[in-house]
Amino acid sequence: MIELLANHVAGRWQHGTGPGTELRDPVLGTALVRVDATGLNLPEAFAFAREQGGAALCAATYRERAAMLGAVAKVLQAHRDSYYDIATANSGTVKTDSAVDIDGGIFTLGQYAKWGEALGDVRVLHDGNAVRLGKEPVFQSQHLQVPRPGVALCINAFNFPAWGLWEKAAPALLSGMPVIVKPGTSTAWLTQRMVQDVVNAGVLPAGALSIIAGSSAGLMDALQPFDVVSFTGSAETAGVVRAHPAVAQRSVRANIEADSLNAALLMPDAEPGGAAFDLLVREVVREMTVKSGQKCTAIRRILVPTASYAAVAEAVSAQLARVVVGNPRNPEVRMGSLVSRAQFDGVQAGIAALGAHTDLVYDGRTRPLVDADSAVAACVGPVLLGARDADKASIVHDVEVFGPVATLLPYNDLPHALALAQRGQGSLVTSLYGSDDKALAQAAVALAASNGRVHVVTPAVATAHTGHGNVMPMSLHGGPGRAGGGAELGGLRALDFYHQRSAVQASPEVLAALGC
Repeated sequence: MIELLANHVAGRWQHGTGPGTELRDPVLGTALVRVDATGLNLPEAFAFAREQGGAALCAATYRERAAMLGAVAKVLQAHRDSYYDIATANSGTVKTDSAVDIDGGIFTLGQYAKWGEALGDVRVLHDGNAVRLGKEPVFQSQHLQVPRPGVALCINAFNFPAWGLWEKAAPALLSGMPVIVKPGTSTAWLTQRMVQDVVNAGVLPAGALSIIAGSSAGLMDALQPFDVVSFTGSAETAGVVRAHPAVAQRSVRANIEADSLNAALLMPDAEPGGAAFDLLVREVVREMTVKSGQKCTAIRRILVPTASYAAVAEAVSAQLARVVVGNPRNPEVRMGSLVSRAQFDGVQAGIAALGAHTDLVYDGRTRPLVDADSAVAACVGPVLLGARDADKASIVHDVEVFGPVATLLPYNDLPHALALAQRGQGSLVTSLYGSDDKALAQAAVALAASNGRVHVVTPAVATAHTGHGNVMPMSLHGGPGRAGGGAELGGLRALDFYHQRSAVQASPEVLAALGC
């Protein structure tokens, strides 16, 4: 029998009492480990996190909690090589893709450790200056940000088992809230190992970090009014989270990141063969193939001037044809697998659905896999679709295929392009490619209301921009509408979600004494 991974709740390691779910190598098909949360005492787990972990974190200052994050980063760095091995086996990713997840998570922790250090030895944050409430300055109002006296439940998706944990946990822990993480089941091994290493190192107070690997049944039931839940996943599951009594009736604060039909837009001034044109082609290919397209920020729609449609199709197809797909253990392979055969089947079905309304521009599925059995491996070659009538092909603005798939769409003029981008009904990110600074700025402002992030690429930043799909801790991650309406990261803005804003109305003398 393969190993059953332990959950860490109520300050101790505990195994589920059920048969569990097998996690498999998505390339070889072999069983790796099992996860199970059956029989866990969830009320006890949440109470321990609130009462023990929360109390210990809130007793520390922001600087002290920042030092804890720095210590966590050092623990993870010491075990980094083992995480790469797990990612290859459980997620089927090549090393560069694993780095996006693993090193991205460690980097995010380091950033919040640095930012938290700058907050100093205080336990309460002042939000603005005190303001008088009457004609005389003897009675004033001071807004504060104080840690919420609850637990942060982080429900994560399968595509980023490392970064998905730490981009939520870092600001939560810095804010003084204990974290209970529920990773995506199919890739939970890496999350569990990271938590295990951190817990065993003793760098966090007991109860500050817990993990439940397995079914999420009952987790939302255990939430109380001062808790928060941060969810990343499908729009369908997001609806369940929003409708749960914990959110709908007990007013548990919820942050949602859901499906997103992100776009890349080639500006009208970007001629084929020019620098901006080449930058779009390069970024589209990268976003289609990094982590096999399994990124919530990946480019799904490519908006180009009608006159450039054929040139973009040819250029992107030529680069996709050089992508070697197969077993990530082979050094020649550039793109590994999807995370499971279930995901493989879903992507194939999605391609068929989009294909009924689009043309097949490039089909990487026809090429043989390297060191992988196509009957077993969850590998899908990149697929570029195209729709000559971007308005009529409404399905491409409604359906996201979570894999190495994108659709090329022509536009008539810039207003038409912006309208097409906005048909995504709210996205995490849209990227713009061109050389006209004024036109790019105007387009960015026009798209800002429907995007959490607008990524503008000009030849001047060709070697400096961080990438359409890379989520940097300094910038907002989230988006309006169908993207979930949530907001994560963005530097210290992320702390807002884990704090309660309150106004203290008192004399200046009392307000001066609040500087604790």
